[in-house]
Amino acid sequence: MTALVVAEHDHATIKPATLNTVTAAAACGGDVHVLVAGANAAEAGKAAAQIAGVAKVIVADGASLTDGLAENVAAQVLAIASNYSHILFPATAAGKNVAPRVAAKLDVAQISDITLVVSPDTFERPIYAGNAIATVQSSDATKVITVRTTGFDAAAATGGSASVETVDAVADSGKSSFVGREVTKSDRPELTAAKIIVSGGRALGSSEKFNEVMTPLADKLGAALGASRAAVDAGYAPNDWQVGQTGKIVAPQLYIAAGISGAIQHLAGMKDSKVIVAINKDPEAPIFSVADYGLEADLFTAVPELVKAL
Repeated sequence: MTALVVAEHDHATIKPATLNTVTAAAACGGDVHVLVAGANAAEAGKAAAQIAGVAKVIVADGASLTDGLAENVAAQVLAIASNYSHILFPATAAGKNVAPRVAAKLDVAQISDITLVVSPDTFERPIYAGNAIATVQSSDATKVITVRTTGFDAAAATGGSASVETVDAVADSGKSSFVGREVTKSDRPELTAAKIIVSGGRALGSSEKFNEVMTPLADKLGAALGASRAAVDAGYAPNDWQVGQTGKIVAPQLYIAAGISGAIQHLAGMKDSKVIVAINKDPEAPIFSVADYGLEADLFTAVPELVKAL
């Protein structure tokens, strides 16, 4: 029984979500192999070989995999799928784009967003925005799984000594083509990897106020900035800051929510945070039900005072 982890990478380095997925793969029993599908991705392959617990790294290097098009990556996975009992992807935008294609081609049911491996054929996953946990058992010969990375500790990025094997890249499927990419550049930590996150909600009232009030606090703490869906929909913050069921699932050491009421969809994205601090002037706000520390106060007064105290 061998598990394959489809690595998320930038052709040179391995992204943190892959490390959590390796931990989930190890819990399935047997060896763990990692597929690095990219272009000029030898460095990413070397980085994957150093991950603790990985037995073998397979590097597929070719022009068809330059931009990570889902059709081509799925074809690359399918080319070696018969060797594996479990195929695992991080439940990120990239992983969730490829995994269903692989499951459909293998004619198996995808097991999505797992948070616990009970046994090699049984898994736990949240449903109803995290209000219930489903235990799912699969009899499929190959289990295609996406992993909620906040549910598993990250494997050590160094200390491993996996063998590296190179395979031919698949031909371009011709079903899609890469047009362009607009990348947001920031000196802040990536939201899903940050140890501290400062999030603002609709109560901030405008993008100007969002920046004026929340940015100094994030700067003081070296934190990533997040936002509720309401704040994003209102244009106060960019889409890639959204935390929640339809945004990013995070579990930092410290999560500070200012002016966020705590709709169920938002709580689903951050309630696994180690310490949650809520600032809201509504004493009935649902956010207080999950907060470790709650401050009933006007955020426009409380947050600047907190910044001064820091």
